[in-house]
Amino acid sequence: MFSCLLGPWPCSPEMPPQPVPLMGVRVPAGFPSPAEDWAEERVDFNQRFIRHPEATFFFTVDGDSMQGPDPARSIAHGALLVVDRALEARHGDVVVAVLDGDFTVKRLFMRNGHLALVPENPAYPSLVLQEGQSLEVWGVVIGCYQAFRQDVRPRRRQ
Repeated sequence: MFSCLLGPWPCSPEMPPQPVPLMGVRVPAGFPSPAEDWAEERVDFNQRFIRHPEATFFFTVDGDSMQGPDPARSIAHGALLVVDRALEARHGDVVVAVLDGDFTVKRLFMRNGHLALVPENPAYPSLVLQEGQSLEVWGVVIGCYQAFRQDVRPRRRQ
C-alpha cells in the first residue's frame, strides 16, 4: 500500500493547556531499575514540542511506504505526524509534500541539483521529480505519535 495522508488538522494555539506528568526518572531500556513514585514536573505537549502553533498541523499516515528496516527511521501506518510549515526543509528531513496535487510523506533528498522523495520501505521506489511534475514541500515532520495498542490510537477528528 502506498502511503497517503489524512489531514491536515491544525494545531490550535487557543487550546487550553493539558499538562501531563513527566516522570523524574528515565526508563531504562536495558536492565530494570527501581521506579520513583512521583513526577518531577507536568508537561503540556503543545508547549514542549510545538514551536510554531499557527503553522503546525497533524496528519494521519495511511500506508506503509515509510515503514522500513530501521526502527528509528520507520513511520507506521496510522501514526499521527506533527508537521511544522514554518521550518525550511533540508536534505534528509521527513516532509509532507504535495506531488502533482497529492499529499505524501517521504524523506527529502536534495543533492547536486537532484531532488527526490525517498520512502523508508525498500519495496517502494524513490519519487524522482521529472520535468513537468509539480512539487511543493508542504511542511517538515517534527515528530510522530505511534500507538502500540489498538484501543488507544488517536481518535479521528469529528
